[in-house]
Amino acid sequence: MVLSKTTSGASDVSVHSTFASRYVRTPLPRFKMPENSIPKEAASQIINDELMLDGNPRLNLASFVTTWMEPECDKLIMASINKNYVDMDEYPVTTELQNRCVNMIADLFHAPLGDGEAAVGVGTVGSSEAIMLAGLAFKRKWQNKMKALGKPYDNPNIVTGANVQVCWEKFARYFEVELKEVKLREGYYVMDPTKAVEMVDENTICVAAILGSTLNGEFEDVKLLNDLLTEKNKQTGWDTPIHVDAASGGFIAPFLYPELEWDFRLELVKSINVSGHKYGLVYAGIGWCIWRSKENLPDELIFHINYLGADQPTFTLNFSKGSSQVIAQYYQLIRLGFEGYKNIMENCQENAMMLKEGLEKTGRFDIVSKDNGVPLVAFSLKDNSCHNEFEVSDLLRRFGWIVPAYTMPPDAQHITVLRVVIREDFSRTLAERLVSDIQKVLLELDSLPARVSAKMAVVQESVVKKTDLEVQREITDAWKRFVLSRKKTNGVC
Repeated sequence: MVLSKTTSGASDVSVHSTFASRYVRTPLPRFKMPENSIPKEAASQIINDELMLDGNPRLNLASFVTTWMEPECDKLIMASINKNYVDMDEYPVTTELQNRCVNMIADLFHAPLGDGEAAVGVGTVGSSEAIMLAGLAFKRKWQNKMKALGKPYDNPNIVTGANVQVCWEKFARYFEVELKEVKLREGYYVMDPTKAVEMVDENTICVAAILGSTLNGEFEDVKLLNDLLTEKNKQTGWDTPIHVDAASGGFIAPFLYPELEWDFRLELVKSINVSGHKYGLVYAGIGWCIWRSKENLPDELIFHINYLGADQPTFTLNFSKGSSQVIAQYYQLIRLGFEGYKNIMENCQENAMMLKEGLEKTGRFDIVSKDNGVPLVAFSLKDNSCHNEFEVSDLLRRFGWIVPAYTMPPDAQHITVLRVVIREDFSRTLAERLVSDIQKVLLELDSLPARVSAKMAVVQESVVKKTDLEVQREITDAWKRFVLSRKKTNGVC
C-alpha cells in the first residue's frame, strides 16, 4: 500500500480510500482480538458493510418491536446514551421521568390510587424481565401465606394457555414453578378461562392471561376469567390472583377498546406487564411492570443500596442499563398524549383491515386472527396440499419481506400460520405492496411442481383410511421435519 507523507514524515493512512487499504483485504477477526489498532474510518466501514446484509427492520413483519421514532426522540436517545439508569442519585431527573411513566401507565390501566398517590411499578429491559419480577412477587406472596398456614410451600404452579410467549416457560424453569398449560384447539387459539380455572389448585400462585396472543393477536377474556376465579375462590377459601401479560395489547386496548374490562378494574388482577418497545412506540429495550398496590409487592424482594451516593430501592433482575429508553418512553407519552396514541392505533387497525381484505380477495387464505385484538393479520393457506406456508414465507424474502410461518402449539399443532404485524411505520402503500408480492409468490408456486418428497408421498398413501385431520397432521409434521433439516427457522415474537 502506497502511503503519502505528512510534513513531519509520518504516514497518513486517513487520506486514502478505505477500500484501497489493507484493512479490507484480509480476513476479519472472528476468534481472537487483533494485535494492532486500525483507523476509525476503516473500522466503521468494515462493520457497515457487514450490516448491509442484515434484514430491513421496517420490512420485518415478524416483530412487534418498534422500528421507527421521530428524529427529535432519536436525538434525546443519543444525548442520554451514556447515562447509567441505575445511578439514581447521579441522574435524579431520569429517575423522576421513570416514576412519571409508571404513574401514567398505572392510570391508563385504572390502578385504584388516590389523588397524588404514587403508583407501584418499575421500568425493565422488556416484558420478559417484567414477567419474571411479577412471577417472583406471586411466588413469594404464596410462600409466605403457605408458611403462615403451616403447609408445604415447595411445589408452586402457575396456570397459563399453551399460547404464552417463551418467557413464561423461562420463568417456570428458572424459578422452579410448575407450568400448567391449557391446550389449544382448532379454531380456538387462546386460553379457555373455564379450563384454566379447573386447573387451579391450592398451590397455584396465579393465573396468567394474555392481552394480545403472540400467535394471532387475540385478547383473552380476562373478565370471564376474573368472574370464574372469584367464584372458585369463594368456594375453596383460596385467593388465587391474576396477572395480565399485556406486552402487546396494553398500549392498544385503552385506546381502541376503552370499555373492555381487562385491567385493574377487575379485582383479582394484581399486576400487569406491558412492553414499551412494542405498541408503547419505543425502540427495543424497555418494558414496565405495574402492581395494583404496595400490598402486592413483598417488601423482602426490594433491595436498598447506598454505594452510588444515596439510599436507592431497586427491584430488577438487571442492574446497570442505559437511560435512553426510559427517556424515550416519557417523550412518547407527553408528545403523543391519549389523542396521539389513539390516532396511531386506529391507523394500525385500519391498515390491518386493508391487508386482511386484500388477502381474502385472493381467495387463497383463511384468516386466523381476530378483528378486536392486536393489529395483525394471521392467515393460513386454504389448500396446502402442493405448497405450504413455509414456502410462501421463504419466497417473500426475495422481495425483502420477513413474514414468519409457524405451527400452533398443542393441541392445534397441525395448523400452520403466516403472520404480519402492523406497526406504526407500516403504511397503506406498504400493505398494498405486500399483497401484490404475495400474489406474485402464489403465481410462482402455482407454476412449480409440488415439492412433496417421495417419503411424504408414502405418508399420504399410507393414511388413505385416516380422517382428513389425521392426514393433515402427518403432512404438516413431515414438512416441519423438512424445514428443520434445512436449519431454517422463523421468528415469532
